[in-house]
Amino acid sequence: MAGRLEGKVAVVTGAGSGIGAATVAIFHREGAKVVTADISGQQEEVAKKLGDGCLAVHADVSKTEDVKSMLAAAVDTFGRLDVLYNNAGIDGAVANTGDYSEDDFDKVWAVNGRAVFLGMRYAIPIMLETGGGTILNTASMASMVAFPGMPAYCAAKGAVLMLTKTAAMEYARQNIRVNCICPGAIRTGITDSLPEDLIQGVIDSTPIGRIADPSEVGNLALFLASEESSFMTGSAVLIDGGYTSL
Repeated sequence: MAGRLEGKVAVVTGAGSGIGAATVAIFHREGAKVVTADISGQQEEVAKKLGDGCLAVHADVSKTEDVKSMLAAAVDTFGRLDVLYNNAGIDGAVANTGDYSEDDFDKVWAVNGRAVFLGMRYAIPIMLETGGGTILNTASMASMVAFPGMPAYCAAKGAVLMLTKTAAMEYARQNIRVNCICPGAIRTGITDSLPEDLIQGVIDSTPIGRIADPSEVGNLALFLASEESSFMTGSAVLIDGGYTSL
C-alpha cells in the first residue's frame, strides 16, 4: 500500500528535534524523500536513523544563501520539491515590551519571521516550475492570543499567520497551497527552556489538561501536506488542546 506522501519530496526545517524531527519521521514513513534542515547538527542523527531517502543539510534559515542551498539540495538529490515545512523557531528572551532589547527582538524575528518569508520566497519559484506544491508554516497559538513577556515571539508568529494567508491567496490558482499550524503547549526544546511556571500555567489553562507530543503536530502536518487536504489553503489550524477556546 502506497504511503500518503509517496513520490513527494519534502524539506523540513528545525528538523533536528521536536516537531521537526517527529514530522520528518512521519513524512519518511509515508513515502516522502525528506531533506532534514537544521543549524544544530542534530539533523544528521535524524537522517541517519531513517536511512535511505533522507538527506541532512546544515542551514541557518535566517540567511538567504543557506535557504537557497537547502532547497537546491532537495532538487539536486531527489529531483524536485513538493513540500516545504517552515518549522524552525526559537522562543527568545522573556521580558515585557518596554524592557525588551532590540538585539533580542531582531534575533527572534530573524528565525521565526524572516526565515519563513525566505523559505516561501525561494521555494515558490521552484514549485511553479513543476506544477505546484504545498507549503506549511509553524505559527503558534501566540499568533492569536497574547503572552505577556513574549512580544517578539508573538509578533513574529502573528506575521507568520499573515504571510501564510497572503501567499495562499497569491498562488491558489497556480496549485500551490499554503497553510500554517498553530500549536499550543508541545513538549519541545522551546517549552523546556521557558520558565516552568509559565508553561505550567499554560497547561493548567488547557482544557485537555496536558502538554502534547510533537508527533501529534507531525500527524497534522502530514494531513496538510497530503492530497487529503486538497481544498485547504490560507488556513491557520490550531492544535492547542482547546486553550484558545476559553
